[in-house]
Amino acid sequence: MNRLQVAIEHKKLANGLHVVVAPDSTAPVVTVGVYYKIGFRLEPQGRSGFAHLFEHMMFQGSANAPKMQHIKLINSSGGVLNGSTSYDVTNYYEAVPSNALERVLWLEADRMRALKVDDENLKNQRDVVKEEVRVNVMNEPYGGFPWLDMPPIAFRNWANAHNFYGDFADLDAAHLGDVQAFFKSYYVPNNAVLLILGDVKPGEGMGLAEKHFGGIPAGAPPVFADPSEPVQNEERRGRVVEKFGTLPAMAIGYLLPQRHTADWYAMALLDQALHGGRAGRIYRELVLEKQIAVEVDGGIDDLFGYNGPTQMTTRIMHKPEYSSEATLSVFDEVIQQVREKGISAGELQQLKVKWRSDYYATLEGSRVGYMPKYGLMHLLACFTLFDNEPQLVNTILDGFFAVTPEQVHSVAGKYLRKEKRAIVFRVPASAGVKEAA
Repeated sequence: MNRLQVAIEHKKLANGLHVVVAPDSTAPVVTVGVYYKIGFRLEPQGRSGFAHLFEHMMFQGSANAPKMQHIKLINSSGGVLNGSTSYDVTNYYEAVPSNALERVLWLEADRMRALKVDDENLKNQRDVVKEEVRVNVMNEPYGGFPWLDMPPIAFRNWANAHNFYGDFADLDAAHLGDVQAFFKSYYVPNNAVLLILGDVKPGEGMGLAEKHFGGIPAGAPPVFADPSEPVQNEERRGRVVEKFGTLPAMAIGYLLPQRHTADWYAMALLDQALHGGRAGRIYRELVLEKQIAVEVDGGIDDLFGYNGPTQMTTRIMHKPEYSSEATLSVFDEVIQQVREKGISAGELQQLKVKWRSDYYATLEGSRVGYMPKYGLMHLLACFTLFDNEPQLVNTILDGFFAVTPEQVHSVAGKYLRKEKRAIVFRVPASAGVKEAA
């Protein structure tokens, strides 16, 4: 297999900011991203929802760019921008014509140095977040399923188990001092990586990064709670009432091996065998052959973007005439088959080829594109923040191609056990309370 050759240059500035430049002159577009190592699971206890709240706060103006000016300047440059919050990072990005690169860097540096954190912005963005929860979770069929339903059932450590959107009581209790302290603690250059991808020469990118970000003072090293979990030795079950939907649903999550271990690579390929779309074993068995389920999806969400306990999760919506236990029983048959027999060498080879194809497509999809999530920018950011090794983007495939059928069989037996899983049953209110989870 030919080794990937994604061109990368990286350095750490004196203030601790890691800068990664990936030049690509195929189109006159450049994408800038700033990833901060603060996500749902890293926010302080009693401050649930702060990571997501701050994603909103970062668009409310800074010392030299008043409210809405950041967005207007990017849009008037012919670009787009956005941000997102996940378990372990919060990111912001702008994709613009390459002649607007310095403008973007100036804007990002200004809000890293001096975000406008005041009572007015806190109040209106707190209300925006609460309305987002009402619209996307409380009043949406299957809202938050399973990503909000699963953690409190699967995990025992508050860091992993709490409501990531934020408890309304926590959000309401937040005052200006809390928000300013959060900013000073986590939105510092030594807790971030700056990424510049696309139509830029490495020397130019590094020079502009130093010019605009080099003078921002480093903060104290951020303090994070330990997200590790106690050993799980029993199956965990929970039940959530579905207010609007009419189909019963369930989600089954199995704990994953630790990042970058041999088991982790093998589990990722086994996940693809189980959840590879319509060709995946679970979909094939429950939807196509047994016709018990109406919809099956899931798997490992953002394999490279987690830096703590996580799961391989299957989401099943099944026909009402089948009980949850009957549906679970058929699912368990699929799992038991791979536990007993593993997968063949031929199937494993096909999975590796598919994995490589998907990985290449991911890289190409955002080299100069407008959506970095799961793309080259996201990978470089996570490999830098979590592993201090952005070059992994060129070598990570080696670990997957080294996996053997014996290793897949081993991880199936080791991790796909009932005492290592959690199950959420989403029961329609219209069906009444017929089944206990």
